[in-house]
Amino acid sequence: MAAPEPLSPAGGAGEEAPDEDEDEAEAEDPERPGASGGARGGGGGGVGGAGPGSCGGPGGALTRRAVTLRVLLKDALLEPGAGVLSIYYLGKKFVGDLQPDGRIVWQETGQVFNSPSAWATHCKKLVNPAKKSGCGWASVKYKGQKLDKYKAAWLRRNQLHITAAAADESPASEGEEEELLIEEEEEEVLTGASAEDKSRRPQGKGPSEPVHSEATPPGKRVENKIRVPVRYCMLGSRDSARNPHTLVEVTSFAAINKFQPFNVAVSSNVLFLLDFHSHLTRSQVVGYLGGRWDINSQMLTVLRAFPCRSRLGDAETAATVEEEIYQSLLLRGLSLVGWYHSHPHGPALPSLQDIDAQMDYQLRLQGSSNGFQPCLALLCSPYYSGNPGPESKISPFWVMPPPEQRPSDYGIPMDVEMAYVQDSFLTNDILHEMMLLVEFYKGAPDLVRFQEPWNQEHTYLDKLKISLASRMPKDQGLGHVLEQVYSVLK
Repeated sequence: MAAPEPLSPAGGAGEEAPDEDEDEAEAEDPERPGASGGARGGGGGGVGGAGPGSCGGPGGALTRRAVTLRVLLKDALLEPGAGVLSIYYLGKKFVGDLQPDGRIVWQETGQVFNSPSAWATHCKKLVNPAKKSGCGWASVKYKGQKLDKYKAAWLRRNQLHITAAAADESPASEGEEEELLIEEEEEEVLTGASAEDKSRRPQGKGPSEPVHSEATPPGKRVENKIRVPVRYCMLGSRDSARNPHTLVEVTSFAAINKFQPFNVAVSSNVLFLLDFHSHLTRSQVVGYLGGRWDINSQMLTVLRAFPCRSRLGDAETAATVEEEIYQSLLLRGLSLVGWYHSHPHGPALPSLQDIDAQMDYQLRLQGSSNGFQPCLALLCSPYYSGNPGPESKISPFWVMPPPEQRPSDYGIPMDVEMAYVQDSFLTNDILHEMMLLVEFYKGAPDLVRFQEPWNQEHTYLDKLKISLASRMPKDQGLGHVLEQVYSVLK
């Protein structure tokens, strides 16, 4: 399998450039040709032959940074082998071979990495493109045990002036300690909390929150009470007692000093059909998004919406519908690139349940691929009283994994900027899909009664037409067909 193009400038497709601290470690490694610490005669100052007097004090040549995989292999703390190294990150597993020279070969692609940090950073960026560092010694496991434990053991054996407790306390290299500090700083920027604030926060408990309505069975109105959204930084640690329908405000990439990891363009016909679908019922609706992902331009193009004509909880019908959608994607030469759902009477913000679902879909869509592929979520709010007018609010979001040192926390819902592509005309298959949706919800108790007044000026049908008008294609030639659809709704 061909190696994927790197997502960051560091390293080539065949070999990831080691982190700066690892570069220096290679230079200090006496086993490397030309290493500065490689002289092995005289006083026995080389790392390999270190004894009780080989490092006289804090200013000695021996540092944590000098401990490399090659050193651990030479001193028989590690043995080379196939599949002995592994990384587990957000539901994904990566397996590597440890070579006799201390390099790592990723089994899936055959790529070679100079250090644990280089391999960990590369793998983690495939799952989370916003990831800046890998913290390799704390992330990579050798036969199920973290590498930093082996480094601590080596330090206890060779640096006798350092107590065992001190060696265990900070086994990571200096560079990796800095990486962990960077991650903590990024978390503070994200949450808006200082280290002092976090130390005051009770462990395992989130701040108080508004009381929300419990989940309602399928066919009933889902959002029958005002739900006040909370900021992500107010969530605290994951709490099973928290209402899964709690809404969370989205965070912009600019607010956390990051760039959006992919570009998005969405067709007007996609928004037209999902808006129509969302208007039909007082219950939540769900559908899939088809399109294409261009890894070279990092552009995700959403070209088609596929409504699920099934009720939430009806697994048998859902399976049939999903198979039909899968076949439709194949026929059109499209890939699954995301999903959509509605909050009929609530704001277009994700709930905790939505965040977890989106994180799961992102990992599923990634599959066994070793290249990043995004998954987009669209939220439609047709009847929320807070919308500025009759037009529905449609919001995209994507979930950034939680900070690595707090992997069980909720993912971070991120606002996604997307370009709007105006289609030239409505296709016949979209009009056909609209009629199928009308037929599916016909006679249902939660069907919106479009002849009834939505407000003092408009009926629900008027409101639907106004909302769809903003997403209408340039060519209005099929307007008479739309009027036929509307007439069925009266």
